[in-house]
Amino acid sequence: MTRAILTACVLVLASPVAALQAPTDDQVRQTIIRDSVAAYLATGHPCACPYNTDRAGHACGRRSAYSRPGGAAPLFCYPADVPPAMVVDWRRPHR
Repeated sequence: MTRAILTACVLVLASPVAALQAPTDDQVRQTIIRDSVAAYLATGHPCACPYNTDRAGHACGRRSAYSRPGGAAPLFCYPADVPPAMVVDWRRPHR
């Protein structure tokens, strides 16, 4: 019982510290990717990225907007797609 209370206290005390830490560049890239894909999917089209699935549950692959010439832009599906300047721009209003 005492151990459970101690564990709960540690978790509660550690949470604000974790919340104050700035996200890493990789975390920012993942956020940008998540937002980019969500914006595309909100249009009603299921295949933003090759790893998404269509309405029938099949992998989108080369049918994705990302893979098609003239597909949706900007669309970020992978961390390497997110330019360093975009990470810097994302951090400005999220301080």
